[in-house]
Amino acid sequence: MPRSSVPLVPPRTPSPAPPLGALLRRYGDTGEPLSCEPVAQGLLNRGYRLSTTRGRYFLKQHLDARTADRDTITRQHRATLRLHALGLPVAPPLHDARGRTVAVIGGRCYALHPWVEGRHREGAELSTVGSDRLGTLLGHVHTSLERVMDSPPPDADHESACPEETLRLIEELLRLVRARRRRDGFDELAEHRLRERRALLDRHAHRRPPAAAAGGWVHGDFHPFNLLYQGSEPVAIIDWDRLGVRPRAEEAVRAAAIFFVRPGGELALDKVRAYARAYRRAAGVDRADLAAAVDRVWWERLNDFWTLRWRYQLHDRRADPLFPAVSALAVWWTREYEAVRDAFAG
Repeated sequence: MPRSSVPLVPPRTPSPAPPLGALLRRYGDTGEPLSCEPVAQGLLNRGYRLSTTRGRYFLKQHLDARTADRDTITRQHRATLRLHALGLPVAPPLHDARGRTVAVIGGRCYALHPWVEGRHREGAELSTVGSDRLGTLLGHVHTSLERVMDSPPPDADHESACPEETLRLIEELLRLVRARRRRDGFDELAEHRLRERRALLDRHAHRRPPAAAAGGWVHGDFHPFNLLYQGSEPVAIIDWDRLGVRPRAEEAVRAAAIFFVRPGGELALDKVRAYARAYRRAAGVDRADLAAAVDRVWWERLNDFWTLRWRYQLHDRRADPLFPAVSALAVWWTREYEAVRDAFAG
């Protein structure tokens, strides 16, 4: 199936409240719990704002089956601790009394982080200077990960999505949309976009990009909900669950396509240009590599239907609000292909 920008996962099921007493006893100086409130953002794991007699903390419950094992979480924690030592804005986990950063209680993994005051900022809120700083920050993340992580393991090249498989998926999604007894405006838009995308794939199937080399260590999910600001200053890159080895320049393009997409599906190309120039300088990536990444991410977007798969295959509507802009972007990007490529690599 086409590679999805967000994994296809089962919907969340209710789970017991975090075992605060057992958890805090593992830490010697965090005090007694006063309140524990769920944090709204987050599609794959659960987060809580925990207040105690000694301060405020971010409590994370790791649920995503792909990344919720102790060894994987420990590797993420080790990376953020090392990045913090290099001066990057991250919020590494706290160590418990025995020096561990992952607490396994009742078969579930938890981690306690300092609470960072801040807010998320969409690309529309960033000035050109702020866009430049964002590109520089991501470039420093990539070069710093290269310093603190072990050499990437040997990995097969990343194949681009197969259009024949995507066309089969489109037919399946169309069948599910049309089978709904009470269709609403979302269903109408979904059918329109699926038919539109089918025509685009028929027209552009010959432009499937070649496979990309394995690449280097990346954050894996760099977008506005995973970056906290105080004023214009980025103060914490959070949610390192998808830390992994992938083509680095593709993460830069993917992030821009999320930060700088407008509600109608267009990219703010002036901000993209400032961001991309700063990223190239900071990461040491040349124009040709970034242009090739634009080709692959465009193709990925053209073949990606993760929001519709969540709604129609998993009956999970949490991603529905993202669909209008995401689906419009693929169409607009195809129409304005050369302008987008020039903004990233010109």
